[in-house]
Amino acid sequence: MDHVELEKRPSEPSGREPGGAGASGEPGGCLVVAIRMPVRIVALVLVVPVRMAWDALAAAGRFLHRTVGRPVGRALAWLARAVCVWPFVALWRWVLVPAGRGLAWLARVLVVVPAGWAHRYLLAPLGRGLVWLYARMLTPVGQGAWWLLRGIGAVLAAVGAGLWTGAVWLGRYLVVVPVRWAVRYLVVVPVRWAVRYLVVVPVRWLVRYLVVVPAVRLYARVLTPAGRALARCVRGVVRLLGVVVAGVVAALAWAGRVLLVVPAVAAWRWVFVPVGRVLVVVGREVGEALGHAWRVAGYVSVAVGRFLAALFRWVVVEPVRRVYRGVLTPVGHVVRDAVLRPVAEAVRGAGRTARQAVAAARETVRQARADVRRALFGEHPQGDAPASREPRRPAGRTLDGSTTALTHLTKD
Repeated sequence: MDHVELEKRPSEPSGREPGGAGASGEPGGCLVVAIRMPVRIVALVLVVPVRMAWDALAAAGRFLHRTVGRPVGRALAWLARAVCVWPFVALWRWVLVPAGRGLAWLARVLVVVPAGWAHRYLLAPLGRGLVWLYARMLTPVGQGAWWLLRGIGAVLAAVGAGLWTGAVWLGRYLVVVPVRWAVRYLVVVPVRWAVRYLVVVPVRWLVRYLVVVPAVRLYARVLTPAGRALARCVRGVVRLLGVVVAGVVAALAWAGRVLLVVPAVAAWRWVFVPVGRVLVVVGREVGEALGHAWRVAGYVSVAVGRFLAALFRWVVVEPVRRVYRGVLTPVGHVVRDAVLRPVAEAVRGAGRTARQAVAAARETVRQARADVRRALFGEHPQGDAPASREPRRPAGRTLDGSTTALTHLTKD
């Protein structure tokens, strides 16, 4: 059975008195007394079967977990290792690793070693020769050619600079200065005077007296009074609209307060608050009743479980134990002493007799072979006795002699 708390946890003092409401001011009295006992009775009747079924399912689940879940899980884990892990480990160990080592050896033999040989015996000497050729031959020749070309370039640059300077001076004082004077005093000055006194001054006078002066007078005498009158009209309309909107908002607020807020406040105060208090009392009592019923159901479940366990022990376990101790054990001892041990002794004696018979037969055959050999070939001298083909038994280990290599080395 599941673990059940045998002691009720200490709860906070509720402050309720036996005959009425608690001292803390929470609702109680006759309503609590009228609700508590029926709710606890109904909750106990409903919760006891559920708690017993829950404890039975928990015990069955633990039993199945111990007897079925763990072995099946271990078997599935072993099967998963055998199907998923071990093949990949074997593939990695016996296929990929040797293949990788073979490929690494091939790459080393076919690529790394030839590349190192080529670098050491071909590319490095060739590079050193090219460096020596560049440092000892090409660099001096290049420096001499550069010095010669730089001198020739300096001479040509000096000659060219002198010629360019002379050409520029002649071009400036023979062409540019006369042309600039002619253009300035023969073209630019007359054109500037003509444009100023024939175009700019008349256009300025026309724009001033035909456009600017009428526009200023129109703005001062017409547009300014009209704009001020329009602004006053707009301010009046805005004030009127503000008054109308304020009145509409005030009317809607009053209507909303009368039609919504006041009924809602009345419903909250006279309906929802009392009903909520009643529901709170009912919910609290139902919760406490369910907790009390769950604890009582735990006690009942423990008692039923202990009764069933005791019944199973006295109906099944004790008879089986007594039958095993009083009947099966003496019968087993009698069978062991009267049947099994004599049979085992007889089997061992038969084995010993068979081994002795085989040894006697082997010795008889050996003697017969020796007699036949002596009859056919005669007696051999003691020193010329042929080596026996029978396997020799190794000499036993003694204090003076040993069969180990260390003893032979020590004696030598």
